Amino acid sequence: MIMSFEDLVEKHSAIKARSILSLHDDNPRRAQDFSVSCDEMLFDYSKTNIDADARTLLIELASSSGVETKRSAMFSGAKINETEGRAVLHTALRNLEGAPVLVDGQDVMPEVRGTLERMSDFANAIRSGKFKGQGGRITDVVNIGIGGSDLGPAMATLALAPFHDGPKVHFVSNVDGAHIADTLKGIDPTTTLVIVASKTFTTIETMTNANTARDWMANKVANPADQFAALSSSEERTTAYGISPENVFGFEDWVGGRYSLWGPIGLSLMIAIGPEDFVDFLRGGQAMDQHFQTAPLSENMPVMLALVGLWHNQVCGYATRAVLPYDQRLSRLPAYLQQLEMESNGKRVAMDGSALECHSGPIVWGEPGTNGQHAFYQLIHQGTRVVPCEFLVAAKGHEEHLEHQHRLLLSNCLAQSEALMRGRSIEEARVLMAEKGLSGAELERQARHRVFPGNRPSTTLIYPSLTPFVLGQIIALYEHRVFVEGAILGINSYDQWGVELGKELAVALEPIVSGAESADKKDGSTQMLVSYIRANG
Repeated sequence: MIMSFEDLVEKHSAIKARSILSLHDDNPRRAQDFSVSCDEMLFDYSKTNIDADARTLLIELASSSGVETKRSAMFSGAKINETEGRAVLHTALRNLEGAPVLVDGQDVMPEVRGTLERMSDFANAIRSGKFKGQGGRITDVVNIGIGGSDLGPAMATLALAPFHDGPKVHFVSNVDGAHIADTLKGIDPTTTLVIVASKTFTTIETMTNANTARDWMANKVANPADQFAALSSSEERTTAYGISPENVFGFEDWVGGRYSLWGPIGLSLMIAIGPEDFVDFLRGGQAMDQHFQTAPLSENMPVMLALVGLWHNQVCGYATRAVLPYDQRLSRLPAYLQQLEMESNGKRVAMDGSALECHSGPIVWGEPGTNGQHAFYQLIHQGTRVVPCEFLVAAKGHEEHLEHQHRLLLSNCLAQSEALMRGRSIEEARVLMAEKGLSGAELERQARHRVFPGNRPSTTLIYPSLTPFVLGQIIALYEHRVFVEGAILGINSYDQWGVELGKELAVALEPIVSGAESADKKDGSTQMLVSYIRANG
C-alpha cells in the first residue's frame, strides 16, 4: 500500500503546478473521459488534476489493495468488522429480490423481508388512521434517537419533503432539554406517536429524552406506552418499558447505526412518505449496490469517488473536504456524511493493530448552496488552504412554478466549480481596476485583492431530480465510497471505539456534577469547571 501511495505522491509532485484548466484545453473530451454514469446520475471529476496516468495508478492502488475481494466478502456476509466479529450487511436491507444472504450459515433475508412487511403494515395503519392515539388519528410523530438513529432519518425525511403525505415528523436527538422542549411545544400529546430508536434501549441521551416524552404524554394520555414504538433489538427492555411487541422493530448487529436508515431506523421516513416510496428509496440503494458490484473499477462511481477522495487527502495532503449540495432539502446531508465518513474512517491503526503510516479520513463539512457562497466560500476561493469541493445538484427542481429560481441555483452551482478551477490572474484583475479608472500604486493594490488563485479541485454529482430512488442512490454511493477508502487504507470502517471513552467518563461525571460525589480525583480543569457549575447552576 505505502509503495503505491509513494508512486502517487511522486506523480502529484510532478504535476501539482499544472493548471486544471489546461487539461480541458488539451483534451476537448476531458469531461466525458473523466466522468462516470450510473443510471441517469452523472459524477464529473474532470475539474481535478487527475490525468490518465494518475487514474491508472489510483486504480492499480485499489486493485492491489484487494478492493474487489473485500467487496465480495462484504456482500457475502463475511465478518469484515473484525474487531467486533460482525458481518456488515446493511446492503441486505435493500436486497428487494431477496437472494439468499448467509451469516453463520443462516439466510437472513426471510427476517429482513418480514421486518419490512411489519414496518409497512404499521406505517399504513398510522397513515390511514387505523392506529389511533387517545385523541384520535395520529397527527405528529416524534423520532427520538441520536447519531445514526437520528441523522439518517432526519436527513432523508427533509430531503423527500415533496413526497410527504403522512403525519408531520419531528426529530429529537440532543440530551440538552431545550431540544425536546422546543419540539414538543405546540404538539398534541393525545395524537402523537413517539418512536424511540436505540438498538440496545440503553443509549443514555435517547432514553433520557424518551422518559421526558413519556412524562409529557402522561399528563394527557392514560397509558403513554400505547403511543410509543421502539426500534430496538432488546425485547426485554422494550417490554419492561410497556411498549407492545407489535410496535417493536428490531435489527441485527450486522447493521451499524450510521448504515441503518434502510431498515427499522427508517420507520419515521416510511410514515412520512409511505411504504411505496420507501421501497423506491430502497430500490435506489439496491441499484447502486448492483452498479458497485459489476462496473469495472474505472467506470465504477463509488470507486472513482473514493479514489478522488484519496488523491486529494492522502496524496495531495488536503485535510478537509467540503460537501456542497445545491438543494435546500439536502441541508442535512453534509452532517450525515460527516458522521458516515469521520466515524467510519477516523482511525489511527490498521486492521492488524499497527499504526497507520498515512492519514486516514479527511475532515468533512459543508452547507447547502447558495447560502455557503455568502459565508465560507471566501476562504475556499482566496484562502491559503486548498479545500476540495463536492457539489451536488438536481437538473430539475420540484417547484415547477419556480423554474427561474432553479435556473439561478444551477447557474450558481456551475459558476462556483468553474471559478474554483479558472480563478482570476493578476493581469485580469489589473484590467478590471483600470476599467474602474484606477492607476498606479492604487490600481496595483486593489488588483491584488481581486486575484483568485484558481486551480482548486472540485467534483459535481448531478441527477435528474431528487426522488426517493435518487436519494437511495446517493446514500448508497457514499456508503460504498467509505468502504473503498477503508479497504485501501487497510482499516476497519465499521467499528467506532473512539466514541466510547467520552461516554464512560460522562457516566462517571454525572454524580460529580450533581454534587453526590467529590471531584477530588479529577484533573484541575475539571475540578474548576465543576465548582463553577455548582456555584452557578
